[in-house]
Amino acid sequence: MAMIAGGKDRGKQVMDSGKYARYTPDQVEALERVYNECPKPSSSKRQQLIRECPILSKIEPKQMKVWFQNRRCREKQRKEASRLQMVNRKLTAMNKLLMEENDRLQKQVSHLVYDNGRMHQQLQNASIANDTTCESMISSGQLMQQQNQTLQPPSSDANSPASLLAIAEETLAEFLDKATGTAVKWVQMVGMKPGPDSIGIVSVSHSCSGVAARAYGLVNLEPAKVMEILKDRLTWYRDCRSLDVRTAFTTAKGGNIEFLYMQTYAPTTLARARDFWTLRYSTSLEDGSLVVCERSMTSTGGLAGPTNSNFIRAEMLPSGYLIRACEGGGAMIHIVDHVNLDTSSVPEILRQLYESPRILAQKMTVAAFRHIRQIACETSGEVSIDTGNQPAVLRSFAQRLSRSFNDAINGFPDDGWSFLEFDGVDDVTLYINLSPSKLFGSHSSLSSLVGGVLCAKASMLLQNVPPASLIRFLREHRSEWANSGIDAYSAASLRGTPYTVPGFINSSSGSFNQVIIPLAHTVENEEFLEVVRLESHAFRQDDVLLGDVYQLQLCEGIDEDAVSSCAQLVFAPMDQSFSCDTPLLPSGFRVMPLDFKALISITFYVIQDSTASRKTLDLASTLEGDSGGATRIAGNTDSTDTRSVLTIAFQFIFKNYVRESSATMAREYVRSVVASVQRVAMAITPSRVGVELGVNHSVGFPQADILARWVLSSYR
Repeated sequence: MAMIAGGKDRGKQVMDSGKYARYTPDQVEALERVYNECPKPSSSKRQQLIRECPILSKIEPKQMKVWFQNRRCREKQRKEASRLQMVNRKLTAMNKLLMEENDRLQKQVSHLVYDNGRMHQQLQNASIANDTTCESMISSGQLMQQQNQTLQPPSSDANSPASLLAIAEETLAEFLDKATGTAVKWVQMVGMKPGPDSIGIVSVSHSCSGVAARAYGLVNLEPAKVMEILKDRLTWYRDCRSLDVRTAFTTAKGGNIEFLYMQTYAPTTLARARDFWTLRYSTSLEDGSLVVCERSMTSTGGLAGPTNSNFIRAEMLPSGYLIRACEGGGAMIHIVDHVNLDTSSVPEILRQLYESPRILAQKMTVAAFRHIRQIACETSGEVSIDTGNQPAVLRSFAQRLSRSFNDAINGFPDDGWSFLEFDGVDDVTLYINLSPSKLFGSHSSLSSLVGGVLCAKASMLLQNVPPASLIRFLREHRSEWANSGIDAYSAASLRGTPYTVPGFINSSSGSFNQVIIPLAHTVENEEFLEVVRLESHAFRQDDVLLGDVYQLQLCEGIDEDAVSSCAQLVFAPMDQSFSCDTPLLPSGFRVMPLDFKALISITFYVIQDSTASRKTLDLASTLEGDSGGATRIAGNTDSTDTRSVLTIAFQFIFKNYVRESSATMAREYVRSVVASVQRVAMAITPSRVGVELGVNHSVGFPQADILARWVLSSYR
């Protein structure tokens, strides 16, 4: 016991000597350099430092160990203090927002009480002064009409600077009334609760004309930087195809008025894209806040711009961004999106995609906040990238994947796409692009090696299939739907040396292994960018090993708890070098949930347009493989069922001499993928018996459900 106690005392003396050791400035500088390179050096590393560095030779090894321990502890405390300060700032700003929201709601309640009392009084006096009331209503109506006429600029000088400034100021007033006032009755969106680590408070409107969404929250960026990011809509709104500034001029008060023409993508092949012609007004308020407000010119009597036959003209009601500086740094952002989309040509089953304010909030307001928060975290160093690539480079890859996939789904003629005719009725549409330079940019060498690009597309209706579970299963179990020969063909085509078009008899599916290598993810983990390596033993032609196949992959919406407007899996073959100028030709899947309860009795739709006949396949009607599936689904009245639209698009490079065989391959391959998706959808769809008996299905692990159902099916 004495020996043990003596050992403890000697250790305490050593620790005390290490704890209270004094270091010279040169020693501290040398230790800091080592710490920056390796914060936790091993014992051998510390011994090596003492031997090789004369300045550190007089420091005991245990003293150096204690110094590094204290240094790591101080760094941890500094980061924790910084984090707590940020949380405190966020909570303070959120409290201010809630107080403003409470004041707004109290004003709204006061207005409703006043209107209710006035209406009650009018009803009591209606029998006494009916004629007088009618006369006063007519007079007030005439007065309001005269006021509206005076507010609108004369048609003769509707586009003069003075008239445009009047329209801009009116747009500013209406936007501010929506952002901070009581012009619109907002309802907080379910699943978007305020908190220090959340996006902010997201609300939608169910009572205004068109669809509207509002969000506000705190970001750790300067207001001027936030304004610059939000005005560059192409960088964060991936449904935006193009945004052109046609005309711009500066006002006398230092504001800026711009005329914009914006084209947006259609989310599925079953609907047409939209375009907008708007006036955007950027200015600053008296309190120093920055404002960017916008509205369509069609609602003001001004210039509406030429129409495009490939787009349906939509209307943007007063919308925009209010950016206010916060104490201690950062900015508070108010975002309002209010649009009126023409849904006359949209099938009834898809109108919810355009008429749901919840979907609008997810696609525009939430997307804007997530992009700004991502840049803020990258700027402050909160996001660490282990791959050696800059965050901006990885963001550009994700943008290119998503935008190119949207191009493939829409197939605009001005991009070179044309419908490939096919004899007979087909459930897969095929488009061809003979100008690959538009897709590959500066890669002119590929233009001489290939004849063009084929895109095979299909859209289908899913019932009671969780979008997140479906996309997650397709991501984790590629061998269940992918064909190794097709993957190898696409990768070889990208290198300019495609081999023979594979046939479905000789091509093996399910004989390869995939390794998912993460690259980056967003702050809230709602989107993942990764590289998929398909091992080389699966890719052979004439007993020649073709090498590993690499796919750059973007996965979104695989978390059931996250708020997302869609779930999608987009991938493109790429070179192992992973260079910034790598051409991307993405394919993949997109599931758009239909946010409604009422079921439609029609389960098969044919959309006719000027280019082709497009169809919607009701997968739910064919999951059981019987002919009465459509009748069974149509007659179902369970209000808990949900529906979604799945869009599949695959792109292939081809040479001119194998054009016909490539087209046949592309069509048959997409058909096989559809069949595989049907099988997976059947496995992860909650059964009617399970719902009635109250059986809980594990949506977090769909492969377990699939295995159990396949075993049960085999047993039967």
